[in-house]
Amino acid sequence: MGGGSVRSARTLRTERAGATREAIMDAAERLFAVHGLAAVSSRQISEAAGQGNNAAVGYHFGSKAGLIRTMLGRSAEPVEQIRERLLVEIAGSDDVRDWVGCLVRPVTEYLASLGTPSWYARFAAQVMTDPVLRAVVSEAAVDRPPLRRALHELGRCLPELPRLARHERGDMARLLIVHTCAERERALAERAGALHPSWQHLATSLTDAITGLLLAPVTPRPRTGSKENPS
Repeated sequence: MGGGSVRSARTLRTERAGATREAIMDAAERLFAVHGLAAVSSRQISEAAGQGNNAAVGYHFGSKAGLIRTMLGRSAEPVEQIRERLLVEIAGSDDVRDWVGCLVRPVTEYLASLGTPSWYARFAAQVMTDPVLRAVVSEAAVDRPPLRRALHELGRCLPELPRLARHERGDMARLLIVHTCAERERALAERAGALHPSWQHLATSLTDAITGLLLAPVTPRPRTGSKENPS
């Protein structure tokens, strides 16, 4: 009896702590999406999450930065699960478009699962404009096996694309995915009339655009020491 009671009490505390952490992350995601990362304080997040203790963010996450990292990890897990499924579906493909879709569709499928309104896409866009957090996100992404494999397979299908151009266009593709998704999420939340009728339609448009971006010809670069025409 005594041992069972202790375990039950511990389980209850763990469940309550988990629920509190989720409430804090949900509140932070909404506030960050609407107001931006710098404009929202830990105290505001705690209050929005219904926590009487204004230090709740620090208690549960260590810091505001720790909270943001945990929020990103929370969403990365379901996204990568979707990507794992797609990797099985297109295994062995030599079609660039298939592998671009493996980068795009996990994000749009996850956002579709959140319903309306949602806040994650706009929160992610805020993170990508912060130089410190962007570096953290990029480092964490490299450690995700499904994403790493998708990028490797995409590179395999682009043998003629120079390494520098591949990195440049990869950055462009990332910006397209993050900010286009954020814009659709904003339009849905504000009932402003989204350009794309569904997340699936957006995924198709993004896949088309990024595939074209990656397969576009590369203008030869001037030799080292020569001057480019500024116009």
